[in-house]
Amino acid sequence: MRGTLSPVFQVFEQQFFEAKDLFLILSKQIKSKKAIALSGKMIFLEIYAELLAKVHYQKEGLEFDIYSDFKKLKKNLQKIHHFKLVEKRLNEQELRSGLVYAGYRDFLDRQKKQLYIQTFDMVVSSTLKSWEDFYLKSEKASRGIKPLMVNTAINQIIQEELEYFTIDAKGKMDSMVLRDIFEGLRKIIIFENLLIHLGFNPIFISSIHIEIEELKDNLKPWYSNHLTLQSLSGFLAEKQDVSKKYLKWAKDLKEEKKMLSVQAENQAKSLFRKILN
Repeated sequence: MRGTLSPVFQVFEQQFFEAKDLFLILSKQIKSKKAIALSGKMIFLEIYAELLAKVHYQKEGLEFDIYSDFKKLKKNLQKIHHFKLVEKRLNEQELRSGLVYAGYRDFLDRQKKQLYIQTFDMVVSSTLKSWEDFYLKSEKASRGIKPLMVNTAINQIIQEELEYFTIDAKGKMDSMVLRDIFEGLRKIIIFENLLIHLGFNPIFISSIHIEIEELKDNLKPWYSNHLTLQSLSGFLAEKQDVSKKYLKWAKDLKEEKKMLSVQAENQAKSLFRKILN
């Protein structure tokens, strides 16, 4: 008996085929918007593999076995997303200041060329067999699991995320902690939506859902600032003589990051007091 497919597989299937279509487009040319869209799909597919691994907890290494072929691609797609966020901040800074940051733009263009070539090589060197294997392994692991088993697994994963949040909420929230919170909230939202799709009640009430979404959205400008400051610092580290306009921008970014970090930390701790107690 192969077992019946879990209803949650329908969600996976839609995301999988949309991801595969994007992958095929990128095999002809790397386009930023398509790469960013595929990055979002790959995040869901990885989370689904994590869910299957939790359901089949007795099969050690299942998550890695199912998703391993896509880890490097997902990482590069995220780098493209991060690069576009930094590029957008540079465009905004030039528009706002009326200054031209030609040296830094050249620095980014060199990085972009290298990143896009590397990602394209990664796409064209891979085969559709990896997609077929991923689909078949996911389908096999999705058979015979009842909605209640999926519900239990999702609750366990979210509980683990909350335990990480408990640790984070006790201390000062540095850049790594805020990044982890952003990624953890994204995972919780996906799992909550899966519960609703299966007809189960979500773990959190609607008002908490609103606060989770608000915190995740408010962390986006913080993340953009963090990536830009990181990139600009890397550029400046290569320079012996730095013009004042770069020093001024770096100073402004640091002050902005401090303000955004305090806002995000206060909002996160307020949310955690409600969901962790």
